[in-house]
This record gives sequence, structure tokens and C-alpha cells, in this order.
Amino acid sequence: MKRREFVQYAGLGAGALMVPSLMLGNNISAEALLAPGMDVAVKKRLADVALNTAKSLGSSYADARIGRYLNQYVFTREDKVQNVVNTESFGIGIRVITNGTWGFASTNDVSENGIKKATEQAVAIAKANSKIQKVPVKLAPVESYGEVSWKTPIKKNFKDVPVSEKVDLLLSANAAAMKNGANYVNSALFMVNEQKYFASTEGSYIDQDVHRIWPTFGVTCIDRGTGKFKSRQALSAPMGMGYEYMDGLDSEKLDGPAGIKLYRNSYDMVEDAALGAQQAKERLTAKSVEAGKYDLVLEPNHLGLTIHESVGHPLELDRVLGYEANYAGTSFATLDKWESKDFKYGSDIVNLVADKTQVGSLGAVGYDDEGVKTKKWDLVRNGVLKNYQAIRDQVHMIGQNESHGCCYSQSWNDVQFQRMPNVSLEAGKEKYSVADMIKDVEKGIYIAGRGSYSIDQQRYNFQFGGTVFYEIKDGKIVGMLDDVAYQSNTQEFWNSCTKICDESDYRMFGSFFDGKGQPSQVSAVSHGSSTTRFNGVNVINTGRTI
Repeated sequence: MKRREFVQYAGLGAGALMVPSLMLGNNISAEALLAPGMDVAVKKRLADVALNTAKSLGSSYADARIGRYLNQYVFTREDKVQNVVNTESFGIGIRVITNGTWGFASTNDVSENGIKKATEQAVAIAKANSKIQKVPVKLAPVESYGEVSWKTPIKKNFKDVPVSEKVDLLLSANAAAMKNGANYVNSALFMVNEQKYFASTEGSYIDQDVHRIWPTFGVTCIDRGTGKFKSRQALSAPMGMGYEYMDGLDSEKLDGPAGIKLYRNSYDMVEDAALGAQQAKERLTAKSVEAGKYDLVLEPNHLGLTIHESVGHPLELDRVLGYEANYAGTSFATLDKWESKDFKYGSDIVNLVADKTQVGSLGAVGYDDEGVKTKKWDLVRNGVLKNYQAIRDQVHMIGQNESHGCCYSQSWNDVQFQRMPNVSLEAGKEKYSVADMIKDVEKGIYIAGRGSYSIDQQRYNFQFGGTVFYEIKDGKIVGMLDDVAYQSNTQEFWNSCTKICDESDYRMFGSFFDGKGQPSQVSAVSHGSSTTRFNGVNVINTGRTI
């Protein structure tokens, strides 16, 4: 299942049948989610079995990842519960370098004997692969951290919240949408806890406890007379937080144009569902956009997806080097552009950063899945391409000697590889609000929320829709529009960036199931920004045919 299909199906409330099977693991009870994991001293002893076995068989390097992955998904539709899914997956993955070549094996038999057998298999795979390996693996050095730990700084663990309370919240959101004119509504809560232990022959023993949450819904309104229907998806963002995101412990709500409520650090699902129904109903009679050039005012929940596709993916080094060409495409941001040191990815005010330490983000961890401490670094500074995203066995290819700390595996039984960190657009430095931005626009469109999109395999030419659209005329919002999508190419688009709101408007968008690799894996990643203006962008009408 492709990630965009999953988002669509989840929005349709298709229940657990639409959750990627690789995310499920074994079904367990809600009470079993609370069971304590393996003691850290036991993890260390078992990890050492893998490391010592690998060294005894001639490996120059080895790492072991013991993982316990817990998931809870709740699905509802109108006044009914569709499904509640609780899963657990537990096992160990062992990666080795033998004869200069990678080998990997995994097992759910987390015993000394099971781990020894899996390690022997990993070494055997490496030795077999070494017969055709032309260039030995070269790892960037990494600090030995000893025994350390890291936890997502949550205030309320989703596992401690009764399922009945979560169901009541979803059904209350559904009821609010129905009361405000929705004909159909569905909602879902996705909650994840990754308990990960990493150990390597370089002396690091890292225990991490990672939490993520994603509330979402879809509402549909129908004009019975014409048979026309319109939908509106949630304006929520998946977050690297606990259940406090849902109950307003850190409530912060911003008022957007045309009555849109914008959420940061907490999410009022009932309020958003009620407004979602009103806006879906309003879309039934909204004016169809006239194609042409417009100044676009893009709010963060929308712009995050554009950042993801036009910045995050094209600046993955393995994609740049062609390693992803068979499945996920290549990149226009080739090495010669970076080597020139003056390639204008965007206008002078465009500063795009990668950051695995960003609090509340989906990608936030203390250490990546090969034991590298996470950090923040520039991708684009003052509009100029500065760097890529690379891990320990890649950075030497661009003349660097330090991993960027963005290696990840979706589970214990998948090999870790380079994954997108949080990629974000820095806020404007001067005080500047969304209201100020709209006042400065003569002919434009304000776009909030994500919609359908298309982008070529080089992440260059693209088209993006959105959730809701409002016409801006002579500095004022004058009404809702429909059938809006904009077209551009990555370099042209980011060079048309003329203004960015300040830090007070900064928010994050997230992708819970971003796909990459063969066999395909998913990862979670956030993209932060403030509301941003792009001038003279080509807008098409998606509702008209020739």
C-alpha cells in the first residue's frame, strides 16, 4: 500500500483492514499494552551475545537492536465503533560487517540460542555477499556513549487512558460534525510506542522509549438535489507527544483566516470536526477558481507536505546517488549542484533545516538506529543548497566524516537505512502575522490543510491541492474557492518565496507512514514552518475538463 493511499483510506474510516500489515504485529489486549518491557540489564546481556558471536566469527563491526513495538488504533464511523486494534511486535535484528560487507538477520526468538543462530546467519549472508562486493563498507566514526537512555518527554501515556475515553472522544467529534451538517463522518486515533535498545561493538548501549500520536477524521456533505458531495479532512498534525495532545494540557490555539482554528501542542478534535462539517457544506456552493497566476498564502499544515516532497525526499543522499531509482525515484538536486556551492534552491529568505532533536516532532529521538546522537543541520541556507541527509556508510561519499544521525528501521526485523529526518522551513525573523501577510496580497489564495498531489520521480515538477481554499482580493479574504491546485517546479517554487510569518505562527505537519526502500518500510517525520507566501504561482482548475 502506498502512503498516499493509506492516508486516504484512513480518512475514509476503513478500520483496521486498511492499516499496513507490517504495523500490526500480534494482537494483544489493552491491558497487555501496560505490561513492562524487558529489563535493560537483560537487554544488555542478550545484545552482548550477538556482538560477541559476530566478533568470534570474524566481523569487524556488529550492532544489535532489541525492539518492542506497541500500537493502538481506534476507528469509528458516525455513532458506531468500527474497530479497536492493540498489537505488539518483539524481537531482535543483528547487523554485521564481515569481509567489508553488510549482513543482516533477525529473529523473534530473543534467547541466547536464538540470538546466536541469527547472528551466525547475518555473518553467513555478509560472507556470501562479499564475493561480489567491489568496494568495502566505510563507516564514519561515532562516539562510544556507554549505557545511556532517552525518552519522548510525554505528560500523559496513551496506554494509561481507557479505551472507552478514546472512543467517547471520537464519537463526540463525529456527533459534532453530524450536528453541523455532515452526512457521513469517520474518525481514528493512531498511537504508537517504540521501545528500542541498541548495542554495538563500538561500546554504545542505548535504551529509548518513543511515543507518537495521530488523530484524524473525514467528513462528507451531500447536496441531495444535485448528488454533488464535498469532503473535508482533519486539520490535525501527527505529533511526537503523549495523550496530552488530545486533552489540552498544553492548549495553544491560533485563529486563522475565515474562522479556521489552527492548533499547536494540543488538538481540539470536536471543534475541528464541527468546523470541518461547516466547511464541507460551504464547499458545495463555493466559487470554482479561475485558472491563472496567484500569490499563494500557505499555512503550515499544508506547506509541510510540499516541504516533504520537494525538499525532504530530493535531498536524501541515497536518492541523489541513484540507489532509490528502481522504486522511489531519483533527485534533481544532483551532486554537481551541491559542489558548485551557489545553487539557488530558493530565495534568500529560504532556510531549510534537518533536525532530529525537535521537541514534539515525529522524528525526535536521542540517537538514531545505528547509535549516532541526533542533531540539527542546514540543508538550504539563504536559499543556497548546503547539504544532504546521510548516514555512517554514506557521508564519505560527499567528503564528510560525521553521520547526520538519520538512520532508522521501522521494526526489529527490518534493516536500518537512511530515512528522512524532520525537515523544516525556519520562521521569519521580523514580527509578521498571517493577517499582515493577507493585507499585502492583491490577488491570491489562502490554502489550509493537505490534499491530493503529484510529483515526478526527480522531485522537480509537481502539483499540489489542499483541504480548504479562500480567495484573497485587495488584502482581504472575500470567500471560499474550490477546485484549486497549483503547479510549479521545486526550484521555481522556492525561489518565488517572498515572505514568512514569524515564530508565533510556527507549527508542524507530519507524515505517520512515509514509505521508502525495497522491501518497503515506513517512518514517521514532521515538517515545521510558519505561514509562507509564494508569488506568481500557476493555479489550475481541477474541476473543469476540456
